[in-house]
Amino acid sequence: MDIKDIQNLIKFVAKSGASEVKLEMEDVKITIKTGVEESKTETRVLQQIPMGQALPQAPAPQPVTPSTPAAAVETKEDENSKYITVKSPIIGTFYRKPSPDKPSFVEVGSTISKGDVLCVIEAMKLFNEIESEVSGKIVKVLVDDSSPVEFDQPLFLVDPS
Repeated sequence: MDIKDIQNLIKFVAKSGASEVKLEMEDVKITIKTGVEESKTETRVLQQIPMGQALPQAPAPQPVTPSTPAAAVETKEDENSKYITVKSPIIGTFYRKPSPDKPSFVEVGSTISKGDVLCVIEAMKLFNEIESEVSGKIVKVLVDDSSPVEFDQPLFLVDPS
């Protein structure tokens, strides 16, 4: 589990309203606590090291803070306000193709209709087809193929005109 996965997990827990989440894997133990009266998120990451090995030198811990500049977000929203954003209805792995040897469901510039399959999201070994709820033209694909997506994460920008 890399730092980006941990940051995404922290964001997800903060949005979900859960007060505490514990995650234990083979070599990593993570506890995320969010306080209702506090507006900060506490994260502890412990790495288990087998006996007899030297401890690695780790950089000083840094506080986890959202890193989205407000000005950049407002500018993007102004540019993309005429487009409809297709968002992920589930958490999983995003795939643009039905299988590795097949072409992508849609490309930038593709004209789509309501009900057309845009992508597939794999969740717990189930492949869920994500269908378009609007008609229009694909302007931008916002997610790389085979990458993890969160609930409500933007996937595509569609020009409805």
